[in-house]
Amino acid sequence: MIGAKTIGNATLLAYDNQSILATDPWMGEEDEAYFGSWNLKHRIPEEIKNDIYSAHYIWFSHGHPDHLNPNSIGRFKSNKILLPDHVGSRIKDGLNENGFNVEIIPDRKWFVLSDNVKVFCITTVIQDSILLVDIKGHLFVNLNDSGTRGCTQLIRRMVKNYRYTYLLQLSGYGDADMINFYDDKGQFIEPPAAHNKSPGNGLSLSAKSLGVGNVIPFSSFHMFQREDSVWAAKYNTPIDAYTQGFHGDLNFIQPFAIIDCVSGEIDHTPVEDMPLVILPPESFGDSWSDELNKDDVKLIQDYFRRKERVNNFISFINFRVGGRDNCIRLHGEKNKGITFEVPRSSLMKSIKYEIFDDLLIANFMKTTLHNMSSLYEKDFNFYVTKYGDNGRAESIQELEEYFKIYNQRIGIERFYEKFTDNSADIARKFLGRNRDATFFSVAKKIYYFIK
Repeated sequence: MIGAKTIGNATLLAYDNQSILATDPWMGEEDEAYFGSWNLKHRIPEEIKNDIYSAHYIWFSHGHPDHLNPNSIGRFKSNKILLPDHVGSRIKDGLNENGFNVEIIPDRKWFVLSDNVKVFCITTVIQDSILLVDIKGHLFVNLNDSGTRGCTQLIRRMVKNYRYTYLLQLSGYGDADMINFYDDKGQFIEPPAAHNKSPGNGLSLSAKSLGVGNVIPFSSFHMFQREDSVWAAKYNTPIDAYTQGFHGDLNFIQPFAIIDCVSGEIDHTPVEDMPLVILPPESFGDSWSDELNKDDVKLIQDYFRRKERVNNFISFINFRVGGRDNCIRLHGEKNKGITFEVPRSSLMKSIKYEIFDDLLIANFMKTTLHNMSSLYEKDFNFYVTKYGDNGRAESIQELEEYFKIYNQRIGIERFYEKFTDNSADIARKFLGRNRDATFFSVAKKIYYFIK
């Protein structure tokens, strides 16, 4: 076969009469993610597992455990690991230290894998990456979780050179983000995922913004399995929801697709649903009654104070652990801060291994914002997790150099994309959390059109 298969969560398999490439292989089942909070909704068939394990190249887009899974990664010691050229080189350094065979793909240049397969990798400033995969003249645009910041026009220009194009990207209601928020009175705040019931519309607008003709749902196939996160299952996206709102002038391809890039035939891999087994947090080392000790508080304090932009933005971060408050004082705006209620074990792992984003996305941690609109305000989340943890840029000077490198890669197009992204941010603030609003729908269409 010369062609492609999609499987798992964000795995694209490229074939050139043998398995050449597998992207982001999270195997699921015993390989849980996000401190045990997530698992795959389905089992990957054995024959496709074998194709993943035997792929000559394994590519990882970014460090989230539903893409680069710490339990699954050990199975790929004999494969060639391809990585994006991320600033900070955190993933590369970590894999090299553990004896993996690693090669960095040059940014924004074609990289040949076989006679009929080549790839084009684009890094993004938020430490994610995009992979364009050309299989015998068919172009697969693998956005995984990254969006197209800094490269929309570049991808659009490249897509124009192909007759057969396929979009693969994160979609759904929105439960793959932070949604466990409370107000100051302790009342749960209903997330946008409760109202975003037409994921097909978002997929369609994204495809049209790039000029892609075929869409395959991707990077969206998890379920919650911890007792303290399974509440979020009500916001999980069912398989049949991806067609809701999908535009009729595009071609929708069901998930777990098989695409023959010679004949053009499209088939599908039947998958078996995973039974949901709800597990207590203790299964993953967490107890909600455990308290922090003085050394723990010192580590947390040092972790956040190193991140200068965060330290200068808010005045406190409170960690409620084992029922006790532990307030970290910072130097930002008075009375602006955050309370995180979280089990000790997962919290300290996230601090020790610098994976705080994993704790946010797990959605068992309860978050209360004090005089803040969201964790994206002033890019709080990005400065902590994307630029800080993953990009190794914490001081003002380090951040300036970090942004300089990405701006050089993007070039003059960054000014256009900054304008469109800023316009989108203003619209979100104006329209609030009601994603059913007519104005929101119209604004979204305009954004993708000009983008």
